[in-house]
Amino acid sequence: MRLSIHRRTLLGTALAAALAPLSLAAPAGATERAGSAAPPVALRVATYNIHAGAGEDNVFDLARTTEAIRALDADVVGLQEVDVHWGNRSNFIDEAEELADRLGMWAFFAPIYDFDPLTAGAPRRQYGVAVLSRYPILEAENNEITRLSTQVPNPVPAPAPGFAEVTINVRGAHVHVYSTHLDYRGDPTVRRMQVADTLNILAADSGPKVLVGDLNAQPGAPELTALWQDLRDAAPAGAKTYPAINPVKRIDVISVSPDITVVGTDTVATTASDHRPVVADLLLHQRGN
Repeated sequence: MRLSIHRRTLLGTALAAALAPLSLAAPAGATERAGSAAPPVALRVATYNIHAGAGEDNVFDLARTTEAIRALDADVVGLQEVDVHWGNRSNFIDEAEELADRLGMWAFFAPIYDFDPLTAGAPRRQYGVAVLSRYPILEAENNEITRLSTQVPNPVPAPAPGFAEVTINVRGAHVHVYSTHLDYRGDPTVRRMQVADTLNILAADSGPKVLVGDLNAQPGAPELTALWQDLRDAAPAGAKTYPAINPVKRIDVISVSPDITVVGTDTVATTASDHRPVVADLLLHQRGN
């Protein structure tokens, strides 16, 4: 299921498309080698479960969320628990577009849930994950993975959307970035199914890949084992991320394909959400698909 990309402030999707070929061009007089011999491209990536814009204090404050994301100084940010006209808890705001506007970034929102509005003529109520990017988003898709709904009685595992995938042009290097939010329940069965679905989606793509998200399990959990056959944890010795105050477990993770170099990582202490964000500085060694 393909969805539109949210505009950023003053710049629409059409302009993003126009900028994409410009970013592929080398400066005048420059010579750039093709393929893996070309100089690597730096990219700073972050993952952040924003708790629908509420802090550890459960107070909704999207300005606080915005400043927490701005402080990360990341080129690409995968977000989880994003409300779009969802309800009173977030003032029915389109958080994906609002954050993109405030930060001057492009955004792609991938709803997990998509419901009729509470009143006729109002926007649809949606909740899911998103990707913010300083660089043009060339392609975007909302993939399905197995989910156990929180919105219906007696749910059963079934395919459902909410696995965001974007292809981003980073100064001529194309990279696939995925934002995910795995099942939170103590029983790991659904998470194990979600990992299998994730690997199938990633297998269909070539080139550098970055998977970020709230995995709701620590990286060493048995149900995540298969994930590390194709990806590697960017911060295996990283700090704990949840809860934001006195965290006890690391469930917010950045992972990368083997062709990406991890230069450094950081877990940022902030109470703008009930999770702490994670940042990774990466080097991309491939120059496009």
